[in-house]
Amino acid sequence: MKIKNISIENFRNIKELNLKFEDVNIIWGENAQGKTNLIEAIYLFTGGKSFRGAKDNQLVMMGEEQSRLKINFEGSGREQFAEINIKNKRVASLNGVKKKSTSLLSDEIKAVIFSPVHLNMIKDGPSERRKFIDSALCQLKSNYRNLLKEYNRCLNQRNILLKDLKNNPELDSLLYIWNKNCAISGAKIIYQRIKYIEALSPFVKDIFSGISSGNEKIDLVYSSSVEYSDDVESIEKKLLRALENNKYQDMMNKATSVGPHRDDVEILINGVSARVYGSQGQQRSCVLALKLAEANLLEQITKKEPIALLDDVMSELDEKRQDYILNHIKNRQVFITCCDKETILRLKEGKTFHIQKGNLID
Repeated sequence: MKIKNISIENFRNIKELNLKFEDVNIIWGENAQGKTNLIEAIYLFTGGKSFRGAKDNQLVMMGEEQSRLKINFEGSGREQFAEINIKNKRVASLNGVKKKSTSLLSDEIKAVIFSPVHLNMIKDGPSERRKFIDSALCQLKSNYRNLLKEYNRCLNQRNILLKDLKNNPELDSLLYIWNKNCAISGAKIIYQRIKYIEALSPFVKDIFSGISSGNEKIDLVYSSSVEYSDDVESIEKKLLRALENNKYQDMMNKATSVGPHRDDVEILINGVSARVYGSQGQQRSCVLALKLAEANLLEQITKKEPIALLDDVMSELDEKRQDYILNHIKNRQVFITCCDKETILRLKEGKTFHIQKGNLID
């Protein structure tokens, strides 16, 4: 897939902008000038919400009634066009046909996004790393989102019951039912997460080796609250046993201590924790490798080529790592934002856009 051009009206601080793109596109300028707004506008065409957590009505330029975004792109072997109008909510059309939901644009337009907020994947606790895997699986498997909802529903019911058991011991017979339900959906989640990590790892290793010029090695290790088995049924039995064994501890804590909601993905550089021992540049390199690997695996499975949106990716990287990002990401369209004019001088092939106060500066 390749976006050929974009037209933006009344979006954030961008009054009007019309741009034509190439395979590698560098968007540069000082902070708070609209670089990330442009990346955000492109990302909306994947059907997702703002990666910055903004509500739809916050995307419209202050003082204006609505925003309009249009792109022409090559996808599924043909020329296509899409449009998003934003007022109180987003309304999308594809090739002139209105879509029931903007999320349906994801059938044709796919992207991976790197934003500084994704560094929390390394710096923070396990929830951010679980979110990364779950978000990726939601793009790949249509039923995975429902599976997460079902597990969280069962988990919530079990936790409610744990809080009531002390004063209502007669409810103890119900606990097995929720243990069983948690084990059924939880085992499927654990199994699919581990299979995803196994498929992702070769791409991550290759990309990270390129970023680090072969000087560093990355490993991903899925850490589960139950021992892994290579079939769902075995994981389900082990998870059910763990829930039963932890019954009294969970009653005391009034919370469920085992299950996929407590699992983690350890990210190691040269065998040690990237979170504990990694430098700022190494941590940023880890997240970038994960995101680009996600794009590679997404393309391998869906046969659709996602674009890469890399917002403020250059900060805290040395020249060799920056050179990899600028000149060695192949086989997909890339959009990169940066502040330093010197950085773009090292670009060997591509197009640059200087953005100032929401406008393109020649």
